[in-house]
Amino acid sequence: MRTPAPDSRPVALTIAGSDSGGGAGIQADLATMAAHGVFGTSAITAVTAQNTRGVESSHVLPTEEIEAQIEAVTGDFAVGAAKTGMLATTPVIETVADYAREFDFPLLVDPVMVATSGDRLLEPEAERAYEDLLGEARLATPNADEAEVLTGIEVTDDESAVAAGEAILETGVDAALVKGGHVPGETVRDTLVTADGVRTFEHPRVGTEATHGSGCTLGSAIAARLATDEPLETAVEGATQFLARAVRYYYDVGEGHGAVNHMVPLRNEASRELTAEEVQAVVDRFVDADVSALVPEVGMNVAGATPYAESVAETAAVEGRITRTLSGVQPNRGVRFGASSHVARFLLAAREFFPALRFAVNCRFNDDVEDALEALEWPVAEYDRDEQPDEVAATEESTMGWGARQAFADRDDAPVAVVDRGEIGKESLVKLVASDPETLAERALALEGEVDR
Repeated sequence: MRTPAPDSRPVALTIAGSDSGGGAGIQADLATMAAHGVFGTSAITAVTAQNTRGVESSHVLPTEEIEAQIEAVTGDFAVGAAKTGMLATTPVIETVADYAREFDFPLLVDPVMVATSGDRLLEPEAERAYEDLLGEARLATPNADEAEVLTGIEVTDDESAVAAGEAILETGVDAALVKGGHVPGETVRDTLVTADGVRTFEHPRVGTEATHGSGCTLGSAIAARLATDEPLETAVEGATQFLARAVRYYYDVGEGHGAVNHMVPLRNEASRELTAEEVQAVVDRFVDADVSALVPEVGMNVAGATPYAESVAETAAVEGRITRTLSGVQPNRGVRFGASSHVARFLLAAREFFPALRFAVNCRFNDDVEDALEALEWPVAEYDRDEQPDEVAATEESTMGWGARQAFADRDDAPVAVVDRGEIGKESLVKLVASDPETLAERALALEGEVDR
Protein backbone atom coordinates (compact mmCIF):
# COMPACT_ATOMS: atom_id res chain seq x y z
CA MET A 1 0.00 0.00 0.00
CA ARG A 2 1.40 3.40 -0.99
CA THR A 3 1.59 6.35 1.40
CA PRO A 4 -0.90 9.07 0.40
CA ALA A 5 0.45 12.52 -0.42
CA PRO A 6 -2.47 14.97 -0.16
CA ASP A 7 -2.33 18.27 -2.03
CA SER A 8 -3.67 21.21 -0.03
CA ARG A 9 -5.29 23.92 -2.14
CA PRO A 10 -7.17 27.19 -1.54
CA VAL A 11 -10.90 26.90 -2.23
CA ALA A 12 -13.12 29.24 -4.23
CA LEU A 13 -16.88 29.15 -4.82
CA THR A 14 -18.80 30.15 -7.94
CA ILE A 15 -22.53 30.80 -7.81
CA ALA A 16 -23.63 30.90 -11.43
CA GLY A 17 -25.39 29.18 -14.30
CA SER A 18 -24.25 26.15 -16.25
CA ASP A 19 -23.16 26.55 -19.89
CA SER A 20 -23.46 23.27 -21.79
CA GLY A 21 -21.09 24.71 -24.40
CA GLY A 22 -18.32 24.99 -21.80
CA GLY A 23 -17.19 28.50 -22.72
CA ALA A 24 -18.90 30.43 -19.92
CA GLY A 25 -20.70 30.00 -16.62
CA ILE A 26 -19.82 27.32 -14.11
CA GLN A 27 -17.68 25.42 -16.60
CA ALA A 28 -15.52 28.46 -17.37
CA ASP A 29 -15.28 29.38 -13.69
CA LEU A 30 -14.09 25.95 -12.56
CA ALA A 31 -11.58 25.65 -15.41
CA THR A 32 -10.19 29.10 -14.61
CA MET A 33 -9.91 28.32 -10.91
CA ALA A 34 -8.08 25.09 -11.70
CA ALA A 35 -5.70 27.02 -13.96
CA HIS A 36 -4.86 29.21 -10.96
CA GLY A 37 -4.16 26.26 -8.68
CA VAL A 38 -7.39 26.73 -6.73
CA PHE A 39 -9.95 24.04 -5.92
CA GLY A 40 -13.28 25.18 -7.37
CA THR A 41 -16.69 24.52 -5.86
CA SER A 42 -20.06 25.57 -7.24
CA ALA A 43 -23.68 26.38 -6.62
CA ILE A 44 -25.59 26.17 -9.90
CA THR A 45 -28.37 28.73 -10.30
CA ALA A 46 -29.63 27.76 -13.75
CA VAL A 47 -29.09 25.18 -16.46
CA THR A 48 -28.74 26.48 -20.00
CA ALA A 49 -28.62 24.70 -23.34
CA GLN A 50 -26.10 26.65 -25.37
CA ASN A 51 -23.11 26.29 -27.65
CA THR A 52 -20.70 28.53 -29.57
CA ARG A 53 -23.62 29.88 -31.64
CA GLY A 54 -25.88 30.99 -28.78
CA VAL A 55 -28.38 30.07 -26.07
CA GLU A 56 -31.19 27.70 -27.04
CA SER A 57 -32.99 27.34 -23.69
CA SER A 58 -32.54 27.85 -19.95
CA HIS A 59 -34.07 26.64 -16.72
CA VAL A 60 -33.66 28.43 -13.37
CA LEU A 61 -33.32 26.13 -10.37
CA PRO A 62 -35.64 26.53 -7.35
CA THR A 63 -34.11 28.77 -4.68
CA GLU A 64 -34.16 25.95 -2.11
CA GLU A 65 -31.87 23.92 -4.37
CA ILE A 66 -29.50 26.86 -4.68
CA GLU A 67 -29.56 27.31 -0.92
CA ALA A 68 -28.77 23.63 -0.40
CA GLN A 69 -25.71 23.89 -2.64
CA ILE A 70 -24.36 26.99 -0.93
CA GLU A 71 -24.85 25.44 2.51
CA ALA A 72 -23.23 22.18 1.42
CA VAL A 73 -20.13 23.98 0.19
CA THR A 74 -19.73 26.57 2.95
CA GLY A 75 -20.53 23.98 5.61
CA ASP A 76 -17.65 21.75 4.56
CA PHE A 77 -14.98 23.75 2.75
CA ALA A 78 -12.79 26.60 3.97
CA VAL A 79 -13.87 28.90 1.16
CA GLY A 80 -11.34 31.65 0.50
CA ALA A 81 -13.40 33.71 -1.97
CA ALA A 82 -16.59 33.52 -4.01
CA LYS A 83 -17.98 35.03 -7.17
CA THR A 84 -21.40 35.26 -8.74
CA GLY A 85 -22.40 34.96 -12.37
CA MET A 86 -25.84 34.47 -13.87
CA LEU A 87 -28.42 34.84 -11.09
CA ALA A 88 -31.38 35.22 -13.47
CA THR A 89 -34.26 36.28 -11.19
CA THR A 90 -35.08 38.53 -8.26
CA PRO A 91 -35.61 35.60 -5.82
CA VAL A 92 -32.23 34.13 -6.73
CA ILE A 93 -30.44 37.47 -6.32
CA GLU A 94 -32.13 38.05 -2.97
CA THR A 95 -31.25 34.51 -1.84
CA VAL A 96 -27.58 35.01 -2.64
CA ALA A 97 -27.61 38.43 -0.95
CA ASP A 98 -29.00 36.85 2.25
CA TYR A 99 -26.14 34.32 2.30
CA ALA A 100 -23.55 36.95 1.38
CA ARG A 101 -24.29 38.83 4.61
CA GLU A 102 -22.91 35.83 6.50
CA PHE A 103 -19.87 35.17 4.29
CA ASP A 104 -16.56 35.57 6.09
CA PHE A 105 -14.66 35.63 2.78
CA PRO A 106 -14.54 38.19 -0.06
CA LEU A 107 -17.34 38.10 -2.63
CA LEU A 108 -17.01 39.26 -6.24
CA VAL A 109 -20.24 40.14 -8.02
CA ASP A 110 -20.37 39.99 -11.81
CA PRO A 111 -23.76 41.62 -12.47
CA VAL A 112 -24.87 39.66 -15.51
CA MET A 113 -27.60 41.95 -16.83
CA VAL A 114 -26.97 42.57 -20.52
CA ALA A 115 -26.32 40.05 -23.30
CA THR A 116 -23.49 40.51 -25.80
CA SER A 117 -26.21 41.55 -28.29
CA GLY A 118 -27.14 44.43 -25.97
CA ASP A 119 -30.45 42.88 -24.86
CA ARG A 120 -31.44 43.28 -21.20
CA LEU A 121 -31.52 39.92 -19.43
CA LEU A 122 -33.30 40.96 -16.23
CA GLU A 123 -36.50 42.68 -15.24
CA PRO A 124 -36.10 46.12 -13.56
CA GLU A 125 -37.00 44.61 -10.17
CA ALA A 126 -34.13 42.12 -10.46
CA GLU A 127 -31.77 44.90 -11.49
CA ARG A 128 -32.69 46.83 -8.34
CA ALA A 129 -32.10 43.71 -6.24
CA TYR A 130 -28.48 43.75 -7.34
CA GLU A 131 -27.89 46.90 -5.31
CA ASP A 132 -28.41 44.99 -2.06
CA LEU A 133 -26.10 42.21 -3.22
CA LEU A 134 -23.40 44.69 -4.22
CA GLY A 135 -23.55 46.17 -0.74
CA GLU A 136 -22.18 42.86 0.58
CA ALA A 137 -19.43 42.49 -2.02
CA ARG A 138 -15.71 43.20 -2.13
CA LEU A 139 -15.71 43.87 -5.87
CA ALA A 140 -18.22 44.45 -8.68
CA THR A 141 -17.15 43.72 -12.27
CA PRO A 142 -19.74 45.24 -14.64
CA ASN A 143 -19.06 45.69 -18.33
CA ALA A 144 -19.87 49.08 -19.86
CA ASP A 145 -23.51 48.16 -20.57
CA GLU A 146 -24.09 46.79 -17.06
CA ALA A 147 -22.44 49.83 -15.51
CA GLU A 148 -24.92 51.99 -17.43
CA VAL A 149 -27.85 49.90 -16.13
CA LEU A 150 -26.60 50.28 -12.55
CA THR A 151 -25.79 53.99 -12.73
CA GLY A 152 -27.44 55.57 -15.77
CA ILE A 153 -23.99 56.68 -16.95
CA GLU A 154 -23.02 55.74 -20.51
CA VAL A 155 -19.44 54.47 -20.43
CA THR A 156 -17.55 55.67 -23.49
CA ASP A 157 -14.12 56.72 -22.16
CA ASP A 158 -11.90 56.84 -19.07
CA GLU A 159 -13.77 59.76 -17.50
CA SER A 160 -17.20 58.14 -17.76
CA ALA A 161 -15.80 54.79 -16.58
CA VAL A 162 -14.50 56.47 -13.43
CA ALA A 163 -17.80 58.27 -12.90
CA ALA A 164 -19.72 55.00 -13.24
CA GLY A 165 -17.32 53.24 -10.88
CA GLU A 166 -17.70 55.96 -8.25
CA ALA A 167 -21.50 55.74 -8.55
CA ILE A 168 -21.38 51.96 -8.07
CA LEU A 169 -19.34 52.44 -4.87
CA GLU A 170 -22.38 54.22 -3.43
CA THR A 171 -24.12 50.81 -3.20
CA GLY A 172 -21.64 49.88 -0.48
CA VAL A 173 -19.35 47.65 -2.56
CA ASP A 174 -15.66 48.09 -1.71
CA ALA A 175 -14.47 48.42 -5.32
CA ALA A 176 -15.75 48.47 -8.89
CA LEU A 177 -13.94 47.23 -11.98
CA VAL A 178 -15.63 48.78 -15.00
CA LYS A 179 -14.61 46.53 -17.89
CA GLY A 180 -13.79 48.09 -21.24
CA GLY A 181 -14.28 45.17 -23.60
CA HIS A 182 -17.53 46.62 -24.96
CA VAL A 183 -16.06 50.10 -25.46
CA PRO A 184 -14.77 50.54 -29.05
CA GLY A 185 -11.06 51.12 -29.61
CA GLU A 186 -7.76 49.43 -30.34
CA THR A 187 -6.99 49.16 -26.62
CA VAL A 188 -9.13 47.52 -23.94
CA ARG A 189 -9.09 49.56 -20.74
CA ASP A 190 -10.46 48.15 -17.48
CA THR A 191 -10.94 50.77 -14.78
CA LEU A 192 -10.64 49.83 -11.09
CA VAL A 193 -12.26 52.38 -8.77
CA THR A 194 -11.85 52.19 -4.98
CA ALA A 195 -12.14 54.63 -2.11
CA ASP A 196 -8.36 55.07 -2.36
CA GLY A 197 -8.25 56.02 -6.03
CA VAL A 198 -8.36 54.79 -9.61
CA ARG A 199 -6.14 52.44 -11.59
CA THR A 200 -6.51 51.48 -15.24
CA PHE A 201 -5.36 48.16 -16.69
CA GLU A 202 -4.96 48.07 -20.45
CA HIS A 203 -3.94 45.68 -23.22
CA PRO A 204 -4.23 45.67 -27.02
CA ARG A 205 -7.58 44.44 -28.28
CA VAL A 206 -7.46 40.98 -29.86
CA GLY A 207 -9.10 40.79 -33.29
CA THR A 208 -11.49 37.94 -32.54
CA GLU A 209 -15.15 37.43 -31.70
CA ALA A 210 -14.32 34.44 -29.47
CA THR A 211 -15.05 36.38 -26.29
CA HIS A 212 -18.07 34.46 -25.00
CA GLY A 213 -17.43 33.78 -21.33
CA SER A 214 -14.71 36.40 -21.00
CA GLY A 215 -16.55 38.11 -18.14
CA CYS A 216 -16.97 34.82 -16.28
CA THR A 217 -13.31 34.00 -16.84
CA LEU A 218 -12.09 37.37 -15.58
CA GLY A 219 -14.29 37.23 -12.49
CA SER A 220 -13.28 33.70 -11.55
CA ALA A 221 -9.60 34.53 -12.14
CA ILE A 222 -9.88 37.43 -9.69
CA ALA A 223 -11.79 35.28 -7.18
CA ALA A 224 -9.18 32.53 -7.43
CA ARG A 225 -6.42 35.04 -6.73
CA LEU A 226 -8.34 36.53 -3.80
CA ALA A 227 -8.69 32.99 -2.41
CA THR A 228 -4.89 32.85 -2.26
CA ASP A 229 -4.86 36.14 -0.27
CA GLU A 230 -3.56 38.30 -3.12
CA PRO A 231 -4.28 42.02 -2.62
CA LEU A 232 -7.21 43.21 -4.71
CA GLU A 233 -5.20 45.38 -7.09
CA THR A 234 -2.62 42.71 -7.93
CA ALA A 235 -5.41 40.14 -8.27
CA VAL A 236 -7.14 42.33 -10.86
CA GLU A 237 -3.88 43.01 -12.68
CA GLY A 238 -3.00 39.32 -12.93
CA ALA A 239 -6.52 38.36 -13.95
CA THR A 240 -6.70 40.90 -16.79
CA GLN A 241 -3.38 39.59 -18.14
CA PHE A 242 -4.69 36.03 -17.86
CA LEU A 243 -7.84 36.92 -19.81
CA ALA A 244 -5.96 38.74 -22.57
CA ARG A 245 -3.94 35.61 -23.30
CA ALA A 246 -6.96 33.31 -22.96
CA VAL A 247 -8.79 35.34 -25.61
CA ARG A 248 -5.85 35.59 -28.00
CA TYR A 249 -5.20 31.84 -27.94
CA TYR A 250 -8.89 30.88 -27.89
CA TYR A 251 -10.16 27.36 -28.51
CA ASP A 252 -11.09 26.85 -32.17
CA VAL A 253 -14.12 24.66 -31.44
CA GLY A 254 -17.73 24.58 -32.53
CA GLU A 255 -19.32 26.23 -35.54
CA GLY A 256 -19.60 29.66 -33.93
CA HIS A 257 -16.74 31.86 -32.76
CA GLY A 258 -14.92 29.33 -30.57
CA ALA A 259 -14.33 29.59 -26.83
CA VAL A 260 -11.99 31.34 -24.42
CA ASN A 261 -8.97 29.14 -23.61
CA HIS A 262 -8.99 28.84 -19.82
CA MET A 263 -6.05 26.42 -19.78
CA VAL A 264 -3.48 28.64 -21.54
CA PRO A 265 -1.22 29.26 -18.52
CA LEU A 266 -1.13 25.60 -17.47
CA ARG A 267 -0.33 24.38 -20.96
CA ASN A 268 2.23 27.13 -21.47
CA GLU A 269 4.03 26.25 -18.26
CA ALA A 270 3.91 22.54 -19.06
CA SER A 271 5.63 23.18 -22.40
CA ARG A 272 8.68 24.96 -21.00
CA GLU A 273 10.92 21.94 -20.55
CA LEU A 274 10.05 20.53 -23.97
CA THR A 275 10.70 23.91 -25.62
CA ALA A 276 14.14 24.14 -24.01
CA GLU A 277 14.92 20.59 -25.14
CA GLU A 278 13.85 21.44 -28.70
CA VAL A 279 16.14 24.48 -28.77
CA GLN A 280 19.02 22.36 -27.43
CA ALA A 281 18.40 19.76 -30.15
CA VAL A 282 18.70 22.45 -32.85
CA VAL A 283 21.91 23.75 -31.28
CA ASP A 284 23.36 20.21 -31.19
CA ARG A 285 22.61 19.76 -34.88
CA PHE A 286 24.35 23.04 -35.70
CA VAL A 287 27.41 21.99 -33.69
CA ASP A 288 27.53 18.56 -35.34
CA ALA A 289 27.19 20.06 -38.82
CA ASP A 290 29.61 22.94 -38.06
CA VAL A 291 27.55 25.80 -39.50
CA SER A 292 30.49 28.23 -39.26
CA ALA A 293 29.58 29.76 -42.61
CA LEU A 294 26.33 31.08 -41.09
CA VAL A 295 27.61 32.39 -37.75
CA PRO A 296 27.78 36.21 -37.74
CA GLU A 297 30.44 38.24 -35.95
CA VAL A 298 27.98 39.07 -33.16
CA GLY A 299 27.32 35.36 -32.66
CA MET A 300 24.39 33.12 -33.50
CA ASN A 301 21.44 32.32 -31.28
CA VAL A 302 18.52 29.96 -31.51
CA ALA A 303 15.30 31.02 -29.78
CA GLY A 304 12.24 28.91 -29.10
CA ALA A 305 8.95 30.27 -27.74
CA THR A 306 6.46 28.31 -25.68
CA PRO A 307 3.15 27.85 -27.57
CA TYR A 308 1.51 30.85 -25.89
CA ALA A 309 4.61 33.00 -25.28
CA GLU A 310 4.07 36.70 -24.71
CA SER A 311 7.40 37.73 -23.18
CA VAL A 312 11.16 37.18 -23.47
CA ALA A 313 10.97 35.20 -20.22
CA GLU A 314 8.88 32.63 -22.11
CA THR A 315 11.50 32.08 -24.81
CA ALA A 316 14.43 29.68 -24.45
CA ALA A 317 17.81 30.43 -26.07
CA VAL A 318 21.55 29.88 -25.68
CA GLU A 319 23.05 31.91 -22.88
CA GLY A 320 25.95 33.84 -24.42
CA ARG A 321 25.17 32.74 -28.02
CA ILE A 322 26.89 30.35 -30.41
CA THR A 323 30.32 31.40 -31.70
CA ARG A 324 32.96 30.17 -34.13
CA THR A 325 36.05 28.46 -32.71
CA LEU A 326 39.09 26.76 -34.22
CA SER A 327 37.32 23.43 -33.85
CA GLY A 328 33.94 24.53 -35.23
CA VAL A 329 30.93 26.27 -33.68
CA GLN A 330 30.20 26.00 -29.96
CA PRO A 331 27.59 27.45 -27.61
CA ASN A 332 29.10 29.63 -24.88
CA ARG A 333 26.81 28.16 -22.24
CA GLY A 334 23.59 26.19 -21.96
CA VAL A 335 19.97 26.88 -22.93
CA ARG A 336 17.81 28.82 -20.51
CA PHE A 337 14.69 30.95 -20.59
CA GLY A 338 15.19 34.68 -21.00
CA ALA A 339 18.74 34.23 -22.34
CA SER A 340 18.13 35.99 -25.65
CA SER A 341 17.16 39.59 -26.17
CA HIS A 342 17.53 40.32 -29.88
CA VAL A 343 16.35 37.05 -31.48
CA ALA A 344 13.68 36.50 -28.83
CA ARG A 345 12.18 39.96 -29.30
CA PHE A 346 12.19 39.50 -33.05
CA LEU A 347 10.41 36.15 -32.68
CA LEU A 348 7.79 37.63 -30.34
CA ALA A 349 7.21 40.52 -32.75
CA ALA A 350 6.83 38.06 -35.63
CA ARG A 351 4.28 36.07 -33.60
CA GLU A 352 2.05 39.15 -33.48
CA PHE A 353 1.47 38.56 -37.20
CA PHE A 354 1.90 34.78 -37.40
CA PRO A 355 1.32 33.23 -33.94
CA ALA A 356 2.26 29.75 -35.18
CA LEU A 357 5.92 30.80 -35.49
CA ARG A 358 7.83 29.45 -32.50
CA PHE A 359 11.50 29.14 -33.47
CA ALA A 360 14.10 31.49 -34.98
CA VAL A 361 17.85 31.72 -35.58
CA ASN A 362 19.98 34.68 -36.64
CA CYS A 363 22.58 34.04 -39.35
CA ARG A 364 25.26 35.97 -41.22
CA PHE A 365 24.05 37.85 -44.29
CA ASN A 366 26.42 38.68 -47.16
CA ASP A 367 26.52 38.28 -50.94
CA ASP A 368 27.08 34.51 -50.70
CA VAL A 369 24.11 34.07 -48.38
CA GLU A 370 21.95 36.30 -50.58
CA ASP A 371 22.82 34.17 -53.61
CA ALA A 372 22.05 31.02 -51.60
CA LEU A 373 18.62 32.37 -50.60
CA GLU A 374 17.83 33.11 -54.23
CA ALA A 375 18.92 29.61 -55.26
CA LEU A 376 16.66 28.05 -52.59
CA GLU A 377 13.73 30.16 -53.84
CA TRP A 378 12.37 30.72 -50.35
CA PRO A 379 9.94 33.56 -49.66
CA VAL A 380 12.18 36.27 -48.20
CA ALA A 381 11.28 39.59 -46.58
CA GLU A 382 13.58 42.35 -45.40
CA TYR A 383 13.88 45.65 -43.58
CA ASP A 384 16.68 48.13 -43.01
CA ARG A 385 16.94 49.43 -39.47
CA ASP A 386 18.90 52.43 -40.79
CA GLU A 387 15.57 53.61 -42.23
CA GLN A 388 13.59 53.40 -38.99
CA PRO A 389 12.37 56.65 -37.40
CA ASP A 390 14.47 58.03 -34.53
CA GLU A 391 11.74 57.40 -31.96
CA VAL A 392 11.63 53.71 -32.91
CA ALA A 393 15.38 53.29 -32.47
CA ALA A 394 15.11 54.23 -28.80
CA THR A 395 14.68 50.64 -27.64
CA GLU A 396 15.45 47.24 -29.08
CA GLU A 397 11.89 46.12 -28.44
CA SER A 398 10.52 48.98 -30.54
CA THR A 399 13.07 48.21 -33.26
CA MET A 400 11.99 44.58 -33.38
CA GLY A 401 8.34 45.60 -33.58
CA TRP A 402 9.04 48.05 -36.39
CA GLY A 403 11.13 45.48 -38.26
CA ALA A 404 8.43 42.82 -37.91
CA ARG A 405 5.80 45.18 -39.29
CA GLN A 406 8.01 45.86 -42.32
CA ALA A 407 8.64 42.14 -42.86
CA PHE A 408 5.36 40.46 -41.95
CA ALA A 409 2.52 42.95 -42.37
CA ASP A 410 0.18 42.49 -45.34
CA ARG A 411 1.46 38.97 -46.04
CA ASP A 412 -0.76 35.91 -46.35
CA ASP A 413 2.06 33.52 -45.42
CA ALA A 414 5.08 33.97 -43.20
CA PRO A 415 8.44 34.35 -45.00
CA VAL A 416 11.06 31.69 -44.37
CA ALA A 417 13.85 34.25 -44.01
CA VAL A 418 13.92 37.90 -42.99
CA VAL A 419 16.93 40.03 -43.92
CA ASP A 420 17.80 42.64 -41.29
CA ARG A 421 20.15 45.12 -42.95
CA GLY A 422 22.26 47.66 -41.07
CA GLU A 423 22.48 45.50 -37.96
CA ILE A 424 24.69 45.63 -34.86
CA GLY A 425 28.07 47.02 -35.84
CA LYS A 426 26.60 47.60 -39.31
CA GLU A 427 26.65 43.84 -39.91
CA SER A 428 23.61 42.66 -41.80
CA LEU A 429 21.86 39.52 -40.58
CA VAL A 430 19.20 37.17 -41.84
CA LYS A 431 16.78 35.47 -39.47
CA LEU A 432 15.22 32.14 -40.30
CA VAL A 433 11.83 31.41 -38.73
CA ALA A 434 9.70 28.28 -38.44
CA SER A 435 6.79 26.83 -36.51
CA ASP A 436 8.75 23.78 -35.34
CA PRO A 437 12.41 23.04 -34.45
CA GLU A 438 12.94 20.36 -37.09
CA THR A 439 11.96 22.72 -39.91
CA LEU A 440 14.18 25.47 -38.51
CA ALA A 441 17.18 23.16 -38.35
CA GLU A 442 16.59 21.79 -41.84
CA ARG A 443 16.30 25.29 -43.29
CA ALA A 444 19.52 26.48 -41.64
CA LEU A 445 21.42 23.39 -42.80
CA ALA A 446 20.05 23.79 -46.32
CA LEU A 447 21.18 27.42 -46.38
CA GLU A 448 24.62 26.49 -45.03
CA GLY A 449 24.97 23.75 -47.62
CA GLU A 450 24.07 26.15 -50.43
CA VAL A 451 26.59 28.74 -49.17
CA ASP A 452 29.37 26.12 -49.08
CA ARG A 453 28.54 24.82 -52.55
